[in-house]
Amino acid sequence: MKILVTGAAGQLGRDVVDVARRAGHDVIAADRTLLDITDRDAVHRVFAAQHPDAIVHAAAWTAVDACEADPDRANRVNGTATADLVAAARVVGASVHVISTDYVFDGSKSQPYVESDAPNPQSAYGRSKLLAERSTDPSLDAVVRVSWLSGFHGANMVKTILRLAATPGPLRFVDDQIGHPTFADDAARMIVRLVAERRTGIWHVTNQRAVSWYEFAREVLESAGDNPSRVHPARTSELIPPRPAQRPANSVLDNARLRTEGIALLDDFRVPLDRLVARLRSAAL
Repeated sequence: MKILVTGAAGQLGRDVVDVARRAGHDVIAADRTLLDITDRDAVHRVFAAQHPDAIVHAAAWTAVDACEADPDRANRVNGTATADLVAAARVVGASVHVISTDYVFDGSKSQPYVESDAPNPQSAYGRSKLLAERSTDPSLDAVVRVSWLSGFHGANMVKTILRLAATPGPLRFVDDQIGHPTFADDAARMIVRLVAERRTGIWHVTNQRAVSWYEFAREVLESAGDNPSRVHPARTSELIPPRPAQRPANSVLDNARLRTEGIALLDDFRVPLDRLVARLRSAAL
């Protein structure tokens, strides 16, 4: 297939490009230099020139607290731009696979969220991503929700935890927010499979095993050969200063659709975590 990847220089986009190319697909890596997703005319020009079979829409404004301060920009970059992109895809007959987030849920459910649960975002970022989801046609396109994403490229919590761990003293992470950590290389392989198999509708694609941020930080230190007892729990209400955007207390995404379709789930998150930590340490040598 000919696959165009927006946000191709980002954390997930780079892995999607690499995985798709290794699978033999013809890939257009559309980073910002090639495509400004907020320029409607440019999107139509690029799609008309490249004529892709499918678009993986990984480009987004993901600075959650910054989105809270500028919701109009969040809606423009994440919502309106996606609607324009889907319209351009219809012209060339391409499907769109929008990468979305656990932030479309309010986090109040006591059980993991399945694909059919009703969204109720509590932040500007979550509302903007829900706009993106609702721009798609479920009979032609796909929405792929990921959560707590980390990878070799870009900024993420694994890198933050390792950086903090390099300084002396205790570390504090909240224990009242839970989720499924997801690793970009694993997610990218599943996304490319869903594209190649022309799967449509909503999918939750995460690694397995639910933990709090406190538990996740301990696992990162354990993987790095550090002492996990350096990590201490905190409550979200104790954060100083408080975060501008509300985080879902429960971000656990159940991969129900994958199970129903007989598709093997991604590994327990500790498997790709060990792989990532080893790669980061090797790159630092």
